[in-house]
Amino acid sequence: MVQVQIQDILSMEWLSAPVATLVAGDPARTCCGCVIDSRQVEPGSIFVAFPGERVDGNDFARSAIEAGAACVALTRAPEPELIACAESHGCAILSIESGEAFLLALARFWRERLGCTVVGVTGSIGKTTTKDMLAQILSTTYRVHATAGNFNNLIGMPLTVLSAPEDTQVLVLEMGMNTRGEIEQLSRAARPNIAAITKIGTSHIGMLGSRENIALAKMEITCGMQPIPEGAEVGEPHAAPVLALPADDDFFPFLLEHIADYTPGIEPVRCGAHAGCDYQRGDIALDDEGHPHVSVELPDCRSLEVALSTVGAQTVSNAVLAIAVADRLGVAGEDIVRALGDLTVTGRRQEIRRAATGARVIDDSYNASPESMAAALDLLCLLPATGSRIAVLGEIGELGDEAPRLHELVGAYAAAKKLDYLVCVGGEDAQHMARAALLMGLSDDAVLVLEDTDEAIARLAGIFAQDNVVLVKGSRFVGLDRLVEEVC
Repeated sequence: MVQVQIQDILSMEWLSAPVATLVAGDPARTCCGCVIDSRQVEPGSIFVAFPGERVDGNDFARSAIEAGAACVALTRAPEPELIACAESHGCAILSIESGEAFLLALARFWRERLGCTVVGVTGSIGKTTTKDMLAQILSTTYRVHATAGNFNNLIGMPLTVLSAPEDTQVLVLEMGMNTRGEIEQLSRAARPNIAAITKIGTSHIGMLGSRENIALAKMEITCGMQPIPEGAEVGEPHAAPVLALPADDDFFPFLLEHIADYTPGIEPVRCGAHAGCDYQRGDIALDDEGHPHVSVELPDCRSLEVALSTVGAQTVSNAVLAIAVADRLGVAGEDIVRALGDLTVTGRRQEIRRAATGARVIDDSYNASPESMAAALDLLCLLPATGSRIAVLGEIGELGDEAPRLHELVGAYAAAKKLDYLVCVGGEDAQHMARAALLMGLSDDAVLVLEDTDEAIARLAGIFAQDNVVLVKGSRFVGLDRLVEEVC
């Protein structure tokens, strides 16, 4: 984890203005570790206070000092009593304008000090799965530190960097965003040497307005890219930064066209099924449990026969991106194949579970977009079933003015899959899904609209038969994970 003297924080040379000023304490004090929760403070930690809507981290500065923090970084002026408390405990106080800016600057300091190879992953769909794949593949050969879960925003990513051990050889970082400019900030802090962009979808279209703007936001991952530095233990020093792209995605030409707009000299690597791809996959076959099997041709004409432990054909494109990055970093083919066969991904992403009644439940309740809804419905209809196929679909967030149309498309797609039952959970957008499904041919007795997850639990828990296959999917705010836990 990060080790830094306070005087180094005060004099970070790449910043146009100081990120912090010293209010009290010894600038020569060395700090170890960084937290934003006073309950996680250990002796020597840096505690960064974030003012929130409900809880103000500045109010917990005394608790952090008394727990042994070496430094507290505050966004409001400390009272004299707090300064006296800090001085009596040998704790420094820093004044900062922004907790996020402070964390990003500190993360860049530690990233440069580590001198390791950094892999960045972003995209609308599949970035967490791709990150998980990369972390497990690269761990067969190197000491890897990676984003936990989807800790990928302006707070989570820097904390991931700051928690990396000194002996890290490869740092795998997921980068998410809500608005334009956020991934640029993450990239300039992380300085990735290799990056991958997964599919460009419609997540955040309500905030960004178009898929073109979403694609441009994802391209910001290249803003901080740099060659692998001299002395790094993994990869070829001074080679051009590498950007792995999904050549099968309809926005691939757009991404390719705009690479030079961000950072010149980046080498694009094409991954997909098309002839001419640097990493070309063959046809995908799914076994009875939905696990994909695929052949992937490498640039040196080697071929990998991959059997994924994940479910659904859509995970193959993520795997090919991960294979490309791992191959560029020198991981042996047999290690890549073994890691993908033993893969464990972050939970609630097309996880096959058993209900108490014996029904198979596809738990995809972590989040949703129109594209991932379609992929989940494909999987539901590919799995063998002697009984009914049932989809419980929650509303999709962050779609803005496009929400009615995109929910209607999901409902129409569900009808086209000829489900036995469709349950739509939520308000007006759930109604849009249901009406489109009815219009496209599902019968009245096959479509049900429920107001929220509480009603879904009351109506659905315990009713799924042993021979049913049930998909549960929706955006996080719908909370359908609670239904899964009640059913399973």
